[in-house]
Amino acid sequence: MTHTVLHAGASAADQSRIAGSLAQRGLRTGDRFALSLPGSTTYLSVVLGALRAGFVPVPLDPRLTAYERDRILADISPAFLIDDQDELESLARGPAAELADLPLARPMHMTSGTTGRPKGVWSGILSPEHAAALVAEERELWGFTESDVNLVVSPMYHSAPLRFAMVTLLAGGSVAVMDHFDPGELVETIEAIRPTTMFCVPAHLQRLFTWLDESGRFLDASSFRLVAHAGAPCPDPIRLRTHATFGVDVVWEFYGSTEGQFTACPAAEWRAHPGTLGRARPGRVITADDIGLLWCEVPPHARFEYWNDPVKTARAWKGSAFTVGDLGRVEDGYVYLDSRREDLIITGGVNVYPAEVEAALAGATGLIDIAVFGRPDEQWGQRVCAAYVGDVSIEELRALAEERLAPPKRPKAYQRFDALPRTATGKVRRTELP
Repeated sequence: MTHTVLHAGASAADQSRIAGSLAQRGLRTGDRFALSLPGSTTYLSVVLGALRAGFVPVPLDPRLTAYERDRILADISPAFLIDDQDELESLARGPAAELADLPLARPMHMTSGTTGRPKGVWSGILSPEHAAALVAEERELWGFTESDVNLVVSPMYHSAPLRFAMVTLLAGGSVAVMDHFDPGELVETIEAIRPTTMFCVPAHLQRLFTWLDESGRFLDASSFRLVAHAGAPCPDPIRLRTHATFGVDVVWEFYGSTEGQFTACPAAEWRAHPGTLGRARPGRVITADDIGLLWCEVPPHARFEYWNDPVKTARAWKGSAFTVGDLGRVEDGYVYLDSRREDLIITGGVNVYPAEVEAALAGATGLIDIAVFGRPDEQWGQRVCAAYVGDVSIEELRALAEERLAPPKRPKAYQRFDALPRTATGKVRRTELP
């Protein structure tokens, strides 16, 4: 396989032409456009070139069904959608345009709400001071320099891998992008390009270690200075093997969301305080209120709102602190997570809300009631399951899920019940489901 490494200088030239192409299409400062493609070095340059011109890309999961994608597009009303690789590549052949030194906005990533309706996280156009602070925060925390080679192994529509790659280029470094994750190809890529940094989710690490055990191969991880994992709970055996494979002084984990970042935890701190997610990132203060809800006070450059949803935005903020509904505690400055957002399923680092899956399946002929829930899974952290009531075939439910839901959201197991267990107020007792 070939390994394409994008250097900062080459990307900067592409970014200028991309900005010119987007301006020719009629985009103005603050306008949005959507991307629905697998990650690539061109994808990265398009996002960064757009942001440095004041245009806001909206990265979408390319696996979304038409049903899912159309609902999102109707809400965010982008100027246009790019879902063809040739069209994406053509942007780099436009006229050169002047770029700001730094991104003037954050990408508007989509995330699921507790009602299951996707929502955009919108930060608007940043002032020069806030734009500089945003990049400086990432660069100072993770130490990105011109000597770094960042390896992208996660989908680029997620905020963390895209953020790591962008800040690496802004620091003068280089980036390589894997268009899909395969543990054997990962080992080959590491051997070929000798990356210095990588973000991954625990499922990637689990698959890597399984492949190494089954193949008998050895991974030379000595080129890495930083391996960060997040996005899902990490089983302790996987975490400890990650420490052993890459080095205690190399591995970090962090806790955050599409909305914003909460903590960062080097491996040595986790080993000294098992179970912690680390301390608040610089410039932030994390507290737990009377019911254990975690609130994160952030600097002005890290503020956001939910697109087209002032009510949800108001509920998320209390002064300069926001919450995503997670429950936890803070002990001697160290943050511990007790419970993710109500009913949230995290499978392979992907957030799945039962309400969204239930709504997509609700139209099945003969279906009376359905409840979606998560159960532990050794490979993915959790798997999506469904309990239902009614005279409907599992085959029909599976077909509807394939039509309307991206693969991570599709239930892996279905079980029929005469009635679902509910509280006196009608809420499903998900913990009583098998």
